[in-house]
This record gives sequence, C-alpha cells and structure tokens, in this order.
Amino acid sequence: MQADSSIRRPARRSLRLCFATPAKRLMGLSALALAFIVLFMTINLGGNIGYILVHRSLILATMLLVAFASGIATLLFQTVTNNRILTPSVMGLETLFILIQTLLIFFIDANGLKMLGTTGQFICEAAILVLFSTFLYRWLLGRIGINLHMVLLVGLVCGTLFRSISGLLQRLLEPGEFAILQSRIFATFTRAAPEIIAISGVAVLAVALIVWRMRHSLDVIALGRDMSIGLGVAWRRRVTLILLLVSLLVALSTALVGPLTFFGLLVANLSYQLIGSHRHQYLLPGVVLTGIITLVGGQVILERLLHMAGSLSVVIEFVGGALFLWFLIKKAAV
Repeated sequence: MQADSSIRRPARRSLRLCFATPAKRLMGLSALALAFIVLFMTINLGGNIGYILVHRSLILATMLLVAFASGIATLLFQTVTNNRILTPSVMGLETLFILIQTLLIFFIDANGLKMLGTTGQFICEAAILVLFSTFLYRWLLGRIGINLHMVLLVGLVCGTLFRSISGLLQRLLEPGEFAILQSRIFATFTRAAPEIIAISGVAVLAVALIVWRMRHSLDVIALGRDMSIGLGVAWRRRVTLILLLVSLLVALSTALVGPLTFFGLLVANLSYQLIGSHRHQYLLPGVVLTGIITLVGGQVILERLLHMAGSLSVVIEFVGGALFLWFLIKKAAV
C-alpha cells in the first residue's frame, strides 16, 4: 500500500509541474477546446452532410462570438471595478433587452418586424443597449464611484423598472404576438442569421485588437485608481474606453443570442482559477477558451450524453446563479 502511494505521488507531482505555468495551462485549455469543437462538428454526421456542417458552423460561430464577448466583457468590468463578484449583466441589460423586444412586438407587431429585417433589428437592439450601458457606467464612475452595494442597488432598480413595464405591455398583447415574443426573449444559439454573425464577427475582431494592445495597461488598472494614476496611466480616459468596449460586447452578446446573465461571471471566475495568474496576457485568452469549453462542451454533452434533456442556457444560468449567490454569502460572512 505504501509502495503504491509512493508511486502515485511523483506522478501527481509531475502532472502538476507539466501545467505549472500559465502558458502551459493555456495550451491545455486550447487542446480541450479544439477537441470539443471537432466533436461538435463531426459526431453523428449522416444524411445531408453539407447542410449539417453549414448548420453546425453557424451555431459554432455563434458560440465562439458569445464566449469572447461575454467572457471578455466580464473580465474587463471586474478589472475596472476591482471586484470579482460584479458582472455587467447585473446592471439590468437583460431586462432592458426583454423590454426592447416587448416594445417592438407591441408597437410594430410581427409584420412590421419582418419589414425592419433581421439586420435592422439587431443593429437597433445593440445600439440601444450600448447607449444605456454607456450612460449608466459613466454615471456610476463619475458621480457615485464603484461601490458594490450601490451598483447592485442601481441594477436592481433598473431591472425592476424594465421588468414591470415589460409585464404590463405583455398582458396587452394578443396570444399570437405573445407567443412570438416568448420565442425571442430566451437565450438560444440556433437563431442567429449569417449576416448578423458576420457583423458581430467584425465588431468582435476590432475589439479584440484594441483589448490585446491594452493588456499591459489592464494589469496596472487592476491595482486600483490611485495606484494606476501614480504609475502614469490616464485612468479616467482609459476606463471610459474600457467601459465603452464592455457596453459594445454585452450588447452584441445579448442581441445575438438573448439574455445570459451569469455566463460571464462563471467563465471569468473559472479562468482565474485555471490560469493561476493576474496578468491579462494570460487571462484574456484564458477566459475565451474557458467560455468555448463551457458552451461547446456543454452542447456536446447535452446533445450526445443527455440527448438534449435540458437547455444549455438554463444549465449555465443555474450554475452561474448558484456561483453568484455563493460569492455574496462568502462576502457577507467576511
């Protein structure tokens, strides 16, 4: 028995050393993400292979965009606020998205939405979300500062207001219009049109280039406002730019698939643990890879092991919500 345990200890130690550095851990996450992508694209191919590959490619592209947008937005927001419990989705953006969808159905109806077009709806929804979140973040920074309780209070008030207006208007809708609305306000990865994916891809690529060039500045900003200013960082201008990028990413993710309140919180905190570094040159790709593994791997497990026994967005929101409550309880206990 002792000989067996003595053999296992060096094996475990060598395994830990193999993935000791953040760069090696990123390589491991990359390999796992690539494996899930290959499984998702190739498993159970039959019948019309061309159609299946095109359909799965659109779903995969949507997942990759959401993994980047939601994960990076949460990481940047937590870097600015210096708090790992906060997420931009807590600020009521999901309820605002539901309100926008309700207003569109209520005032324009389904036929009017067809005239507006899928691309037109996407651009309008993203623009409204960007304007709202930019104003709210700028107000929080400029007037009251970043305070956990105040941020949560503002998000709760905004969410309650938007939810109340949405509930009132939904009661006035006809049954057919209400059914259309219900199909539009739940997160799904299968409804994005190719032109919307293309627009989102261009925007995400531009944001990725900007964020990657700021990776060293983000390390300094994570130290806090006073320390950043003391080290020569133009804090207000840099934070304003970061919040604009966060607003754009959250708007793209929400308009692309629908509300995902706790997905960013889940993958960001998993990345902190998996990467084991505070440097953003490792955290930025790490949070994207973790998001890809969560979405693509979760979809493969649901489809092939559980035979679609549940919705991926529901499972992610449940786990992320439980993690958020655990963080709140842990912080209150301290």
